Amino acid sequence: MKSINPATEEELASYQPITKEEALSAVDHAHDAYAKWKDLGFSSRKDIIVRLASIFRENAEKLSKIITLEMGKRISESQYEIEYCAKICEYYAENAEEFLKDQAIDVEGARAYVQHTPLGVLLGVMPWNFPFYQVIRFAIPNIMAGNTVLMKHASNVPQCAEMIEKLLLEAGLPSGVYTNLFIPTEFIEPILSHKKVRGVSLTGSEPAGASVASIAGKNIKRSVLELGGNDPFIILEGANLAEVVEKAIKGRMVNTGQSCVSAKRFIVVEPLAKKFIAGMKKGMAKMKMGDPMDEETQVGPLSTERAAVKLQEQVTSSIRAGAKAILGGDRPKCPGAFFNPTILTGVTPENPTFDQELFGPVATIHVVKDEAEAIELANNSSYGLGGSVHTTDIERAHEVARQIDTGMVFINRSTKSQAELPFGGTKNSGYGRELSEMGILEFVNRKLINQLTE
Repeated sequence: MKSINPATEEELASYQPITKEEALSAVDHAHDAYAKWKDLGFSSRKDIIVRLASIFRENAEKLSKIITLEMGKRISESQYEIEYCAKICEYYAENAEEFLKDQAIDVEGARAYVQHTPLGVLLGVMPWNFPFYQVIRFAIPNIMAGNTVLMKHASNVPQCAEMIEKLLLEAGLPSGVYTNLFIPTEFIEPILSHKKVRGVSLTGSEPAGASVASIAGKNIKRSVLELGGNDPFIILEGANLAEVVEKAIKGRMVNTGQSCVSAKRFIVVEPLAKKFIAGMKKGMAKMKMGDPMDEETQVGPLSTERAAVKLQEQVTSSIRAGAKAILGGDRPKCPGAFFNPTILTGVTPENPTFDQELFGPVATIHVVKDEAEAIELANNSSYGLGGSVHTTDIERAHEVARQIDTGMVFINRSTKSQAELPFGGTKNSGYGRELSEMGILEFVNRKLINQLTE
């Protein structure tokens, strides 16, 4: 497992995967740890996770550099990611006990309530694009709930994977409560099929989600999937175009466009189309590409050379099928996994990329005649993760938002993640929720206790 800097193509480190026997032994160790961890009080768990938040902040500079060097995220975004991890830790440390308290049920002639108890050993399969945050948003609420976690991280961010486990142990987490597994993909099935593993959460591609869900279903294990997205960004009459263009560019270019929940399809009504397109083109064209360690860089590399090659294949196939690149469409002539900021128009439903996720700095712009057509186009996707609606008519925006078939819709802002807000999608974007109170309830047993009083 190699750690390669995508900006320079330099190999930074390499790691030897563990054997299948070692992986299965880790399952047993996590199960043994669960037997003790589940009975530890919330106060003791809280102390450890609050300490972890402090460790994140104390080591923010070092951790941010690891992210940037390993997967190419701009350094300012890496710094934000580490701070966000600290906030998630604090959020669940403060609220987990309240979220999981007994829930009384008003029923005549009986005393009834629901008790929330942990399930046991959970498997996490996480991606590279937010290598600390994705792990933390799954692991921390479940650890606070009393579960133990086995983590199969993306193979191109092994330094991040190793560091997360080290930080948790430094914070005082007992051995076995969180275990990093350097394993190949083919080990997922025997681990998830193990009788001591009770559930799985995967964030990643649609094919990966389908495969893991199939294994979980066959073994009657609980699963949560957060998969791809093709988020609509709808611009209606009354929108402040100067503000909307700025939000649109930021929403598309976050993490160099490598975010499941970033704005990808820009749907604009005809009266605003010309000015919006001109603003997007001007803004994206002047973005500075370069070293992601440089604070002034606005466009970094993609995560790997393979990712850049795949994106080029998608863009080329889209253009061959009739789309037009009004900006970019190709890669710069320089070392590294870079891709020029790109805008595509004319991506019709017949185009091969119409219903594909373009994971990089590529925006597609669609012009529609009215609100009804905007809603229809927004929902014409196999994905349903997030989306946004932009107009100064707030009541109208809420009415449109209610009709968008996604897990999240934001008004006058791009889709974002926040500890207090449930995160997840519908359709081929997956199922289940992370973050908020909903996130901590995904992997607990909601047990009814009922006593007759009459």
